[in-house]
Amino acid sequence: MTRRETTLFHWELGLVAADNPETVNGPSTRTITRVDLAEAVYRSVGLSRKESALLVQAVLDEVAEALTAGDCVKLSSFGRFVVRNKPERLGRNPKTGVPVPITERRVLSFKPSAVLKARINGQVVPDEED
Repeated sequence: MTRRETTLFHWELGLVAADNPETVNGPSTRTITRVDLAEAVYRSVGLSRKESALLVQAVLDEVAEALTAGDCVKLSSFGRFVVRNKPERLGRNPKTGVPVPITERRVLSFKPSAVLKARINGQVVPDEED
């Protein structure tokens, strides 16, 4: 693979800035994509790239289906995804102060586990939660 092909491949993976394909994004701006996850599965598990991509997609579909149904999704040592119902309420336009009705809706919230919080803060990881 030539340097240009490698750069374009990294650009497609989101590993380089879109405005300048020669500049690698800093750690705070990098986004992990499905392709990145599939590549990690490919390297770690040894499945083919296509099988890895299908596996990642199947897991994400299962999580999305559970959340759409209103179920809670808990990933041990990672966190918990919860769908909450928010009632209709009256808000205000901050610029004009005019009252605006905010419709009833469902929102997704994420609560990180203590293990994930500790890892993010560089602390000793406590025992895995149940």
